[in-house]
Amino acid sequence: MEERKIRVALTHGDTNGIGYELIFKTFEDPEMLDICTPIIYGSPKAATYHRKALDLPAQFSIVTNASEVKDGRINLLTTYDEETKIEFGAPTQESGDAAIKALDRAMSDYRDGAFDILVNAPVDNDHIQVEGYPFHGITPYIETCLGEGKKVMPILMNNQLRVASVTDCLPLNEVAAKITKENVEERARLLFDTLRRDFRISNPRIAVLALNPVAEGEGKYGKEETEAIIPAITALEDDHLQAFGPYAAEDLFGKGWYTHFDAILAMYHDQGVAPMRALSDADPIIYNAGLPVISTALDITPDFEEAGKNIVSADTFRQALFLAIDTFRNRNDYEEPLKHPLGKLYHDKREDGDRSRFSIPKKHAGSPFPPKRSHGIHTFAPKSYGRTPKTEHAATTTPAPTKPTAPNVPTKLTAPSAPAESSVQ
Repeated sequence: MEERKIRVALTHGDTNGIGYELIFKTFEDPEMLDICTPIIYGSPKAATYHRKALDLPAQFSIVTNASEVKDGRINLLTTYDEETKIEFGAPTQESGDAAIKALDRAMSDYRDGAFDILVNAPVDNDHIQVEGYPFHGITPYIETCLGEGKKVMPILMNNQLRVASVTDCLPLNEVAAKITKENVEERARLLFDTLRRDFRISNPRIAVLALNPVAEGEGKYGKEETEAIIPAITALEDDHLQAFGPYAAEDLFGKGWYTHFDAILAMYHDQGVAPMRALSDADPIIYNAGLPVISTALDITPDFEEAGKNIVSADTFRQALFLAIDTFRNRNDYEEPLKHPLGKLYHDKREDGDRSRFSIPKKHAGSPFPPKRSHGIHTFAPKSYGRTPKTEHAATTTPAPTKPTAPNVPTKLTAPSAPAESSVQ
């Protein structure tokens, strides 16, 4: 019996934005249907309007429930029947209602096992209203619907970096109060688990940023490092997790040290995301860690200025789709041994071997990797590696154990490959 293709739910986002354009352009190449089966959660009337207005050769089959979905075609699942007035470039309450209806139906269908991964087109938070719930974005909404009480951590990534934050989008005057040992450690552990489980990096290295900008005068510029961040790193080290820092953001990004790590844990959103955007023109992809469903999106607005003009590139949206497919396969591969009696032994032995193979010897104390327990806000130059950090990081397929690769985000229209049999990605 032929195996069912991976089913991808695509919510159409704000109907006055670029959602349908991103989705239709992503599936312009018929070979995409060999990779997965798309299910657009939206409106046939809105989709038809976008297709005609943009003159896109998009063909789709209308279905009313997930049982009618078929492989080899673009399926459009009707989430509402009402007429929707399309006004390109003008967010309205009506367009926001259309976005939340698609998202709600996708949440319900996931609980029934209708699809495998979820990719969301952008919405306008200010025009979405949910009775009894303050809507602050797709990620917290999915957390409420599917998180089972657990906190979701968005990981932003491009072809150079993976960045997560201890605090989500908060006013800066509220950040310091949230920097506790427990919060830093919890986020770091979730980041480690996600890199191992969903990205197939068996012994990831994480750089932890300092909250305060300078190293001189311990406690002079703030106590968060000594009271929260360093104790959290120490606890992670005690469990043999490769956590390093805290680093001044200026040094980690400005001196290119970020190229030595699989991910960066910032203390607040802009501390990590602003350098990420400065280092690359590409819009970051959001990967929602900690969810039962594989969920990705773009870190952009509905781009109302470009809506309806047929000038938007779907490259990054396509990469978000490929990332979701790759991580879905990685997670299944990781969890497969756990279904058998010797599953835990398999992972424990593999991880113990990786720890001894990839742990940082103390003789490397020069570089961004300081001697263990020698904490402070690190400003070490990476001279002991015998090379200068690259300013532009290029991923390699077989990296040396002492230098993690860049995030594995596809950069062109190719089918996602099966994960390589390698302990470091």
